[in-house]
Amino acid sequence: MKITIEQLLQNIKDFKAGTKIELTGTIYTARDQAHKRLVELLNGGNRLPIELKDACIYYCGPCPNAPDKIIGSCGPTTSSRMDVYTPKMLDNGVKILIGKGKRSKEVFDSIQKNKSIYLLATGGVGALIAEKVKSFKLIAFEDLGPEAIYEIKIENFPLIVGIDCNGNTLFG
Repeated sequence: MKITIEQLLQNIKDFKAGTKIELTGTIYTARDQAHKRLVELLNGGNRLPIELKDACIYYCGPCPNAPDKIIGSCGPTTSSRMDVYTPKMLDNGVKILIGKGKRSKEVFDSIQKNKSIYLLATGGVGALIAEKVKSFKLIAFEDLGPEAIYEIKIENFPLIVGIDCNGNTLFG
């Protein structure tokens, strides 16, 4: 099913674990070091470099691009690395998480509490996923290199609902 981020947000309760989608819209990449900095900024009451309300965060550290490409390989990283920060991010408005692998009970509970969703990207096919990226730009924490926050616009990005906002999961 082809869907935009806006459509997903409007109908989030209708997407069940196991549903295959092709997502289009603007997302942000952020891995553990970027999450750590965002949570530190939140805890300090400081301004964030991105708006978290209704944000879509992709756990990814893009590789440098080849001269004829928008972005290098950009496959998902293991989501559990962000679990310590994820409930705070969800409590502050993030609605869509994209990564790979199982999540902790705390994250599972926080997804339900915040009526959010966790989408699974296929690992090992980062070069193919990169073909779904239509634009790519640095937003914050440049010193983190690939772990900085990047804004990417995606088109028909293939995903599977791993945890829905109603408590259903593919992880048993």
